[in-house]
Amino acid sequence: MASSLDTVFSALADPTRRAILTMLLEDDMAVTDVAEPFEMSLAAISKHLMILTKAGLISQEKRGRVKWCKLEPDALRAASVWMQGFGQFEPIHLDAFERFLEVELTDTPPAGDTA
Repeated sequence: MASSLDTVFSALADPTRRAILTMLLEDDMAVTDVAEPFEMSLAAISKHLMILTKAGLISQEKRGRVKWCKLEPDALRAASVWMQGFGQFEPIHLDAFERFLEVELTDTPPAGDTA
């Protein structure tokens, strides 16, 4: 599972690939339509699509002369389950944490204390 998570998160790390996934939320798209809003070559877009395909985030299918891309939302399930595991912790209050560290790591009282 760790290997597939690595592949999914690696694919999601790129803003172009995240934008492509957002576009595919609406509907299946031809590769040329996917490429249209980006200022890069069709070859570059094809490389992004291949990474998304290898991660299982999209599938590609040739219909006639046109290659179509389809979002595969189930591929995000394992990543979503993994991330939800971190939701069980209380949010860290950074100001309180900073004050704690200041007290623990120095001999001087935190700013605002006169004791």
